[in-house]
Amino acid sequence: MMGHSLRQRLFVIILVPLLVISLIAGVWRLSEARRTAQDLYDNALLITALAVSRDVALADGDLISSETEALLADTAGGLVRYHVYAPDGVFVTGFAVPPVPITAGTIQAEPYVFFDATYKGRAVRVLRLKYVTQIDGFSGPFTVTVWQDQAVRQAFVQTLGYRALAVISVLILTTAIVVWFGVNLGLKPLLDLEDAISRRNPEDLSPIRRRVPIETRGIVERLNRLLGQVSQSMEAQAAFISDASHQLRNPLAGVRALGEAILTARTLDVAKARAGDLVTAAERAGDLAENLMTLERARASVGGATRSVDLAQLLRSTVADFEGRAARMGVRLVLAGVEDRMMAKLDGTMVQEAVKNLIDNALLHGGADLGAVSVSLHAGHELRVTVADDGRGVPRDDFPKILARFGQADPSDGSGLGLSIAEAVARRHGGALTLDPVPQGFSASLRLPRAA
Repeated sequence: MMGHSLRQRLFVIILVPLLVISLIAGVWRLSEARRTAQDLYDNALLITALAVSRDVALADGDLISSETEALLADTAGGLVRYHVYAPDGVFVTGFAVPPVPITAGTIQAEPYVFFDATYKGRAVRVLRLKYVTQIDGFSGPFTVTVWQDQAVRQAFVQTLGYRALAVISVLILTTAIVVWFGVNLGLKPLLDLEDAISRRNPEDLSPIRRRVPIETRGIVERLNRLLGQVSQSMEAQAAFISDASHQLRNPLAGVRALGEAILTARTLDVAKARAGDLVTAAERAGDLAENLMTLERARASVGGATRSVDLAQLLRSTVADFEGRAARMGVRLVLAGVEDRMMAKLDGTMVQEAVKNLIDNALLHGGADLGAVSVSLHAGHELRVTVADDGRGVPRDDFPKILARFGQADPSDGSGLGLSIAEAVARRHGGALTLDPVPQGFSASLRLPRAA
């Protein structure tokens, strides 16, 4: 369909204005042909009238020269009739009745005048010429009337019109052919690009390197960016599947081994003990799987669904969830710098997951000397949620290691995904996760744009 064909759209866009211009030119040319015919045939009538008046004066109204007769027989391609009146209204020579009879006493201010009239039911063009002379004893103003059928000049106008129409038609046809092949030639780089893309292997997501016109470079650049994003996403998915299968292999193997140990237990007490170990291992495997899914949800897209959230209330609720665990560990968990209300537009669920992982990370890796964990909120040009502890801390050289998925400074029961989840949530909102150097302990800040 034309609406889906760029070639036809360009063809129509270029050709339609040309057709309109040609139509205007044709109408103007027809108008000019009519004006030209009017001037040409009127001048011919005037010459004929002058010739008749000359012959009448020279021959005293008796004869018309052979030259004038030839002129009357074929003036500009048609017969011209004539009529001559004497000053007293007496017929001198010519046809008996002119298109518009002139009676004695008719006043004419101009030497000659043109007008349209009807002669024997046909439209004619008439010239009435008035001049003063003396013929056969009569002296005074004589009137010569000549007329010609309008069909003669109409045929001339039609001939000029047909010629102009033929020339314009040839030009339009030639232009259409040139435009059609020109559009095809101009679209050839796009067609070549389409062919090159269609020949690609579905797994080939490398950037397009073909030379394309300037007008299409933006499309190709955007397509290359999209291909890059898809490639990164596929690589991330592959890495996630690989990491998940690797990290879940050992916990699941442990769960299976404990299950088999229960089946082979010799006493009920041994079976119960192994069942407790099985529950613990299953919980760890479940936590790991849940963290993996949370990380993937946080990384799945940029700029997820957001809504207006009270960030202060979100932090109060999150800290309350960890108060019991912190109390059992003998750790003081405090919330600082949080106002009664702090509205922000963000994905509340994901931000809460990020803060939970930061608090869990502090409680899990703070070490034996961990005494306090603080959660604070700072609202300046950006929103900054900081979770800091006074525990054993992490050397700065290990910061890249602990930010990596499953990365840990020292072996522990954690999944190694807490900081990765927080960083993914920050990036999802257009922010970042920063690890802040502190004299003692460890501090991580979730930085979100104020616009969020």
